[in-house]
Amino acid sequence: MAKIPATLVTTEFNVYKMPQYMTAKEIRQRFIDFFVKKHAHAEIKSASLIPENDPTVLFTTAGMHPLVPFLMGEEHPAGKRLVDYQKCLRTDDIDEVGDATHCTFFEMLGNWSLGDYFKEGAIKMSYEFLTSPVEDGGLGLDPDKLIVTCFAGDDDAPRDDDAAAVWESLGFTRAENAKPGDKRLIFFYGKEENWWGPAGMTGPCGPDTEMFYALEGAEFGPDIDPANNDNFVEIWNDVFMQYFKKEDGSFEPLKMQNVDTGMGLERVTAIMQGVDSFFETELYTTLRDKVNELSTAEKQGDSEELLKSERIVADHMRAAVFILGDPWGVSPSNTDQGYILRRLIRRAIRHGKKLGVVGDFTDILGQVVIDMYKDVYPELEGHQERIIDALKMEEAQFQKTIEKGLREMNKIWRDDNEEAKATPVVAGDKAFYVYETYGFPLEMIEEELEKNGYKIETEKFRKSFEEAKIAHQAKSRAGAEQKFAGGLADHGEEAKKLHTATHLLHQALKDVLGIDVNQKGSNITHERLRFDFSYGQKMTPEQKEEVEKIVNEQIKRELPVTFEMMTVDEAKKVGAIGLFESKYGDQVKVYSMGDYSKEICGGPHVSNTSELKGFKIKKEEASSAGVRRIKAVIGDSALAQK
Repeated sequence: MAKIPATLVTTEFNVYKMPQYMTAKEIRQRFIDFFVKKHAHAEIKSASLIPENDPTVLFTTAGMHPLVPFLMGEEHPAGKRLVDYQKCLRTDDIDEVGDATHCTFFEMLGNWSLGDYFKEGAIKMSYEFLTSPVEDGGLGLDPDKLIVTCFAGDDDAPRDDDAAAVWESLGFTRAENAKPGDKRLIFFYGKEENWWGPAGMTGPCGPDTEMFYALEGAEFGPDIDPANNDNFVEIWNDVFMQYFKKEDGSFEPLKMQNVDTGMGLERVTAIMQGVDSFFETELYTTLRDKVNELSTAEKQGDSEELLKSERIVADHMRAAVFILGDPWGVSPSNTDQGYILRRLIRRAIRHGKKLGVVGDFTDILGQVVIDMYKDVYPELEGHQERIIDALKMEEAQFQKTIEKGLREMNKIWRDDNEEAKATPVVAGDKAFYVYETYGFPLEMIEEELEKNGYKIETEKFRKSFEEAKIAHQAKSRAGAEQKFAGGLADHGEEAKKLHTATHLLHQALKDVLGIDVNQKGSNITHERLRFDFSYGQKMTPEQKEEVEKIVNEQIKRELPVTFEMMTVDEAKKVGAIGLFESKYGDQVKVYSMGDYSKEICGGPHVSNTSELKGFKIKKEEASSAGVRRIKAVIGDSALAQK
């Protein structure tokens, strides 16, 4: 699509010819206002990018993750109708970023029904927001450019004729009943396309209905395949959480039917601005322009390569700033979220150099991101010093790493290396070792080989590299599946016990190490809990023993576990611990373990500390700079090790 001429952006705009130009900020606020003012939803704040109660993922990848306890029946402090914009990060496709469609950090606009309206209400509200005139609070999109999909049904759940019937009432036709050239069609797909969740091995899930917007040149009719057609862009997804996936893989109906919707802000902004990609919106062009302003050296690559590098720098810097600015305070490291953060920053640095940027620059771009978003996400400005300092430190560290990596690479192809002399191509596993250990991008490895006089057989080199990389990813996935399996996403009894134990551990650490100790993340499997906390030095054996003793004392006291709804100010006054940059809004849940612990949390928990039986610290170690990690067990395992 071509850029919309400014002369066409008027109050008399014909909404059914092309969208009215809107900024991302306008769309974000319009969405919130529509649901708050027209449909009595309560606005809730974006949750952390680091999942609070879901160890199955490193980052919040969808709007539903922070709200899983409430989808399971917990009462939300803000009520049954909610609306938000949620920070999200997906890292599966980092290597694909640079094309027109892939990104890591994004914002998800969503409205929620917790046991209130269901399919009819959700679909009609979505359609109203998409197609009602701009002056009435909608986006003013042409309904003739919308195509929708519904769940086709399988052995687990029936065909979603209920959702399709709602669309039919709005003027849509099932594709099987349509004629060539017909618009406003309904298509049916299986689980791969029209089913959502659960976030982990078990949990809430259900069929969804997806809305696609036709781009210029799209053809209509019953034979098209909108879910796999580049001329149709998915713009919104309404998920109907009506099932629970059990540990044996079977599905059972949820007691409470919920709605979870998601509209990607980046995508809808591109549509409303009439551009080919969200990389052409102000969400990215502001950063791209700054990079070009900083470019003082010759750029490396053709125009397509340079465009890709611009997109990578803009995307990765946005993501890095939001990770660093998160309330949990993740820092670059070689594990978990910190590893992803380090990889994003270093990849951005590399592509900045390809664009001709000389000297350090990530802190400059970091400030641009903070300034872009500080009105919407004030935590970025609040953590500005931490963000900028971390970027400067990582950029300096990367330069040292490059020097070490170059020395290692020279060992592979130096003149007296007989193995290197025998072939013009460095083995993929050796190249991957440099990539993995020193953070060298593949392009950098190739360039260094060329500098040393090697004729690179690109296809063979890349094939070897990809084979090594695939093998590594398979190994990593296996480890991750073991590491992140189970946990609170399944809401099993063992997970509840372990999560309850983190409350006692948190308070015990404050009692022993000082009140400045704060939780920095947690991870729970079926066997143990892992708890990260702020502390600058290794715990002594005596300190660990004292923490264990305190936790076990509270278990023996058989303390009741209860909660109260409070305002944030009330929670602070009663001494509750936890993140006050809360996603719950004005009201929060404060869980008490008798008279010992008070903590803001969304659940789930057991009803009495005696259910934990016992507590034992298995290991205490460093997690990242200024952050320690405890691994512990409870129950019979803890009792057996005393």
